[in-house]
Amino acid sequence: MSLDQKYRILVVDDEAAVLMTYRLILERQGYEVAACGTSREAIEAIGHEDFDLVLCDYSLEEQHTGFEVIAAARRRQATVPAVLLTGYATKETADEAADQSINVLFKPIEIEEFLATTANLVRREK
Repeated sequence: MSLDQKYRILVVDDEAAVLMTYRLILERQGYEVAACGTSREAIEAIGHEDFDLVLCDYSLEEQHTGFEVIAAARRRQATVPAVLLTGYATKETADEAADQSINVLFKPIEIEEFLATTANLVRREK
């Protein structure tokens, strides 16, 4: 990836303030961010473009989960790295994420960990 080309990150969270915060933090780090507030918006975005990383809240609208969004992204790009962001993961959720090679970050998100995880995953993808 050339220096003038930015990593593209999809961020999905149904809490508008949280979504905006993630977007602003990532944009300040130089990433290009697509921010979606619903799984439908995210899956539509995935249908139109590729991403270097998917950061997705576990619990989304209408009983949808981040696993659905990540699965849609991986149908388009089989190896896209993904992070599940959650405030209340059960052991089953954590095990399912591990089985699918999905990283998990627990809310409230520690900013340094969030940025380090993001940087490590986008670099690994290239």
